[in-house]
Amino acid sequence: MTEAEAAPAAAPVAAAPPAPPEPSEDWETRYKYLFADFENFRRRTDRDREAVTRQARGALLRELLPILEAFHSAEEAIAHLPRDHPVRQGMTLLSREWGKLMKHEGVAPVAEVGHPFRTEECEAVGEVPSTDQSPPGTVAEIVQQGYRYFGGLLRPAKVLIARPAAPNPPEPESAAAARDPETAP
Repeated sequence: MTEAEAAPAAAPVAAAPPAPPEPSEDWETRYKYLFADFENFRRRTDRDREAVTRQARGALLRELLPILEAFHSAEEAIAHLPRDHPVRQGMTLLSREWGKLMKHEGVAPVAEVGHPFRTEECEAVGEVPSTDQSPPGTVAEIVQQGYRYFGGLLRPAKVLIARPAAPNPPEPESAAAARDPETAP
């Protein structure tokens, strides 16, 4: 054997192990981003939960509106009773409770007689001649009250709009001549 053959083979040189990451690598930055993402997620879910709750409450309030209108009709029907009549006193108590509920829930009527007609909150179902109380372009009569709920519309109002008086159409010449024979040709 030759010397070269007799010498043990040199061990392969191992690559140096990768340097361990620095302890502060960017875990702190990752933590900050993760925490910010979680906070954004929490805020978004809170907002979504509030929106769903408002939609559910709005749907319930929309279902209660016909009952409220029936109550107002009953109030008008018993208005002729004396103030100390038990039915009228009971209706007064109910009226206060309805008012508290609507105020607590943020429900407000949208149409008022004499105020300008707003297409985003009202539907025009007809026209009536204007008067001193309702000039042209204003709400003359409320057919069905509409309601607003936290800036949104629960139901649009159905109203009659005051229209301007129609101008007198020009008379045909023959009709004018028949009334005033001196101006006739």
